[in-house]
This record gives sequence, structure tokens and C-alpha cells, in this order.
Amino acid sequence: MSYPKPIQNLINEFSKLPGIGPRTAARFAFNLLRREDFDAEQLANAISSLKKETMICKNCYNISQTELCEFCSDPKRDKSIICVIEEAINIPAIENTRNFIGLYHVLGGTIKPNEGIGPDKLSIKELTEKIKANGLKEIIIATNPNTEGETTALYLFNVLKNFDIKITRLAKGLSTGSDLEYVDQTTISNALSGRVEYK
Repeated sequence: MSYPKPIQNLINEFSKLPGIGPRTAARFAFNLLRREDFDAEQLANAISSLKKETMICKNCYNISQTELCEFCSDPKRDKSIICVIEEAINIPAIENTRNFIGLYHVLGGTIKPNEGIGPDKLSIKELTEKIKANGLKEIIIATNPNTEGETTALYLFNVLKNFDIKITRLAKGLSTGSDLEYVDQTTISNALSGRVEYK
């Protein structure tokens, strides 16, 4: 079945989002069609401001509204410990444990050779430059415990092991195949506390 062009265009755009199929995209589109104009405009404004009012933190590559994100600009954070994560979406999961007071480094994804994503596509070089410049004490590798996350963690360890720095990995309280953003706070807190040193 074909829809009027404005509806089909919106369905096509929604379908580009991860986990959204054509049927869900159609439900979203028709839901917006039934809403008050004000609600639809608010959504449009929120999407528009997403790109206009956010930027990448120049230090850790987190999403921010200023040059330095809230963590990098916080003088109370321990700048000698860096938690390396895949994406900025992983930060709230760790922050909600209230068990980490260091800084972050966002890789921008994981190594996926079958998709043409190698180490050069991630911010690994920037991480090594940060280690050379700042005299850090510890790097916590907090990639997801799935195939891509483990591959990336192993690559990172092999790159970082030549530096005089403690390298740890979140403890295995996290089940294989899980994503940090969906793991409960207690499990992440225990994984942080029980992190193991790479050797």
C-alpha cells in the first residue's frame, strides 16, 4: 500500500533509525499526524536543535553543549583515571552507579572488520596521545561484553600495554552479549569495583 508522499517520506526517515521497521515507522508517522500542531512542532524543534546545539567535547569526544563536556570541565573529577567506552550513550549507565569519579574517553564505536570499521576509524590514536601527555594512572576498558566489544578491548590492550600505566577491564559480572546502557546499576557498580587488571 502506498501512502501520501508526506507520510511516506516520514516513514522512510523513521525507518532509518536503529531497531525501527516499516510498521513501527508507520505507527510513529500516523501518531504524529493525529497530534496537535504544537506537539509536532515541538518534536521538529527538538530534532532541529539536536544538531545545532550540540558538539563533540574536544577532550573526551562525549556529546556536549560546550567545548568541554560536564565531566572534563568538572574540577572534582579524577583526571588520572580514564574509562574508555564505545559511545556517549554508555556514560549514564556508569554515572548512575555513583562509583566512578574519573574522566571518559569515547571511542566512537567498535572494531567491525566486516563493516569496514578498523581501529583507524576510532579515537584510539587520540587516547594514546592523551596517555603520553597527561601521566595517567589507570585506563579502564569498558567496552560492551559482546564480540565487537571484546575484540576492541583486546586491540586496546595490545596498543596500551607498552605504556607505563595500569590497564583494567570491567569485571565479568556483565553477561556476554549485553550492552552497558541496558545493564542495571548494581551490576555495573560491581563490575567497576571488581575490575581486573590486564596482564
